[in-house]
Amino acid sequence: MKLLKIALALLLFAGSSLARAQYGIEVPPLPAKNMPKKVKKRITLDSYPLQPSLAPAFTIPAGPLGFSVPGDNYLLRHQSLMSLDFIDEDRLLFTFHVSGLMERNAGDDLKGTQQQIQAKVVAVSTGKVESEATWIVPDRLRYLWMLNDGHFLLRVRDGLDQGDANLKTSSFLRYPGRLLWIQMDPKEQFIMANSLESPDASQKPSSAAAGKSILSADPQKAGEQSELVTRTVKRASGDLTHDSRVPWTGQDSNWPMNSDGYVERLHDDTDHWHLELYEFAGSHRPVVHMDSTCLPQYSFLSETELLVSRCQPDEGEKLGAISMHGDWLWEVDASSNAIMPLLVTDSSGLRAARQTMLLKRTVKSYKKKMLSADDFQGQMVKVFDAADGKVVLEAPLTPILDAGGNVAISPSGKRVAILNAGAIQIFQLPSPPALPVAAPTKK
Repeated sequence: MKLLKIALALLLFAGSSLARAQYGIEVPPLPAKNMPKKVKKRITLDSYPLQPSLAPAFTIPAGPLGFSVPGDNYLLRHQSLMSLDFIDEDRLLFTFHVSGLMERNAGDDLKGTQQQIQAKVVAVSTGKVESEATWIVPDRLRYLWMLNDGHFLLRVRDGLDQGDANLKTSSFLRYPGRLLWIQMDPKEQFIMANSLESPDASQKPSSAAAGKSILSADPQKAGEQSELVTRTVKRASGDLTHDSRVPWTGQDSNWPMNSDGYVERLHDDTDHWHLELYEFAGSHRPVVHMDSTCLPQYSFLSETELLVSRCQPDEGEKLGAISMHGDWLWEVDASSNAIMPLLVTDSSGLRAARQTMLLKRTVKSYKKKMLSADDFQGQMVKVFDAADGKVVLEAPLTPILDAGGNVAISPSGKRVAILNAGAIQIFQLPSPPALPVAAPTKK
């Protein structure tokens, strides 16, 4: 018995750090009390659809309209080479890059970044071309934004022009530098623009109503334009409501907004985030708090609803909708192999299309690897109802256009057009359900 007690004492002693250090004895540590079990993270992988989940109601061959598939070297350069948009329920605006000689004016960019765009207004039911035009846009960034009233904004060398259904354009806003990118609120009452400017450039853009341009710097001399200027103006009047100037780092400023103000993402600690609405009137209020192990992404579906993607520790990637008074309306599993999401909505915000590029494995599998064309299954789109997240259409997109422009939703949300298999395919969908009734916003 005495020898047994000595042996037990030596065994306990061997479990101590001193025994391990002196005698090289390793004893597995005892499990801590109440230690939570490690939960394996759920992974959802999307499969590339070989064909649309619905048959198209109309098909318009793209080749006879003059469209040709870009060359092999455009992928992963995020070049905007086309834009497909509904003017109304029965007409599409199809614009796309075309090769060929371009007229050049003095001071034009000679580095080859300009592109020639062919624009055609096409009847949905017949494919007949009703109007056409040729435009020169300054580079390969996004160049067209459709408006809810059938007009559109076209990015030109020194700012924005506005066009109509007959493709007639007129001067709209002019900026004192190189205009990079714009966004609008769902009601399209405000325009936020990023422009690259010299430090001594004017503080605000000129409007068409003013009848003059205030260009004080050559938009093409990017080397002299070291500041990123972000301005928000009222679309109707051009009045400035917000502006900021920061050193140019190669990144645009993106603050999703509705007609009340901007939503910013704030970080409390490791996995805790909250979204805050900074109102144009000057006040601000919290929208929602959330947990996420990755950087949450968000954008407006409508005036009252945000689409949010986040990562939960044990449930993987999630995609959901939050009302502007902080309620989660729905949330579904999101793909772990999808990247480069782009969102298109109808004018009412009742239906949305989210297009993504699908990798062959999870995104995390490529952390230490530069992506190439061989890593992708393809590009796809899911069209869903904003009220509940229900997917009503799933389709492939060919050719792959990583900058988007190959998906459109009609103003009513009942029609979706995509570029696929050498044609514009138009799908007829049921009416989207109404959004949940929002509770009064708490101030």
